[in-house]
Amino acid sequence: MKPNLPEPERTILDVCCGSRMFWFDREHPEVVFCDNRRESHELKDSSSAGGSRLLVIDPDLQADFTKLPFPDNQFSVVVFDPPHLLRNGAKGWLAKKYGKLGTNWQEDLRTGFVEGFRVLRPQGILIFKWNEHEIPVSRVLALTPEKPLIGNRCGRAAKSHWIVFTKNEESK
Repeated sequence: MKPNLPEPERTILDVCCGSRMFWFDREHPEVVFCDNRRESHELKDSSSAGGSRLLVIDPDLQADFTKLPFPDNQFSVVVFDPPHLLRNGAKGWLAKKYGKLGTNWQEDLRTGFVEGFRVLRPQGILIFKWNEHEIPVSRVLALTPEKPLIGNRCGRAAKSHWIVFTKNEESK
């Protein structure tokens, strides 16, 4: 039984948490985990006992990253890891794991950046993750006027990017 302690202020927002796969603590008390999906799937996985594993997407709050239900300047950190797939079929395991972009993906991502910076406090940090499997990161970064501070490529084919922005006083 957990002691009845006051809940810490939630200062971190993950707007597309999915299955929270890159979090060390998937129940971190300072994070609000959001996603527009709430679902689970059994995925074939030969490395798992029984040949499959359960993928669970269970956000604290079901919300669309283009219409975040939070006031301006609320969070000190925003994590933005939107879907990066256009062509993967709806039943494919990649689409189930990462989600899928819609036909208006450029406007959705543009609005996602605006919303992420809107709910971010001045001097706050926005961490953006992107995989270039189908769309080059340069095309995505062109959708925001904000300039990255630092970035890193990683993954087997160096197609995943972690990019860090800060919100300065001029940012909206």
